[in-house]
Amino acid sequence: MGMYLITGATGGIGAATAGLLAERGHDLLLAGRSAERLNDVNRRITSGAHAATQLIVRDRNGDPGAVRTSSPRGTTRAVTLDLTEPRRLEAALAEAGLPDRLDGVVHSAGMVDLGAVAEQDVDHWIDQLMINLVSAAELTRILLPALRAAGGHLVFVNSTAGLRANPKWSAYAASKYGLRALADSLRAEEPSLRVTTVYPGRTATEMQRKVHAQEGRAYDAAKFTDPATVARVIVNALETPADAVVADVTIRPR
Repeated sequence: MGMYLITGATGGIGAATAGLLAERGHDLLLAGRSAERLNDVNRRITSGAHAATQLIVRDRNGDPGAVRTSSPRGTTRAVTLDLTEPRRLEAALAEAGLPDRLDGVVHSAGMVDLGAVAEQDVDHWIDQLMINLVSAAELTRILLPALRAAGGHLVFVNSTAGLRANPKWSAYAASKYGLRALADSLRAEEPSLRVTTVYPGRTATEMQRKVHAQEGRAYDAAKFTDPATVARVIVNALETPADAVVADVTIRPR
């Protein structure tokens, strides 16, 4: 089994991806800003629907025999990271004591704050660029030695806003266009690694609820893609046989 680091592990897509990888027995490093929320996700993974179950194996007479676990369980560990401060990430990761080998990194952290160009001040731009782009680039740089050691796989959770910018989405879209460029450049620079960009459309997450509030519209989760669906696409990309790579994939609600 492999070792995977997931940013935004307390969010909808990140938590769902962590759950699926846990089911497959992988070791996980769950990264996020809130230690309390990370611990909540960790508890859900280890004790909830994703937890391993036990099977009682009966002998020929039907009597209870050996007890086996239904699937091997990897370890999970929380790593507190503040992506608003990319200059401090290297020290935070050094303190966390990361492994020498990483089979994959899933960059699923992100934030959005809508507004017209005429209305958004410098802080709005800086916040979205720092979290959505600069921190992803810095984390990638720091983790490259461990990824190279394992011939690893990076997944960048982008957005359809990284393919087309709409009114009032300029800062967010700019950060996602930049994330797309980061992934494309990295894929060309690091031939021993696999790099995937996932472009989800509107997904039923707390971020989408916030977007609807900013747009002044009622939020109905049933109209959007389930985070578990996006997570399944991510894990399928990670499990693609080694002779190929899923470079780009777009997911839209029906």
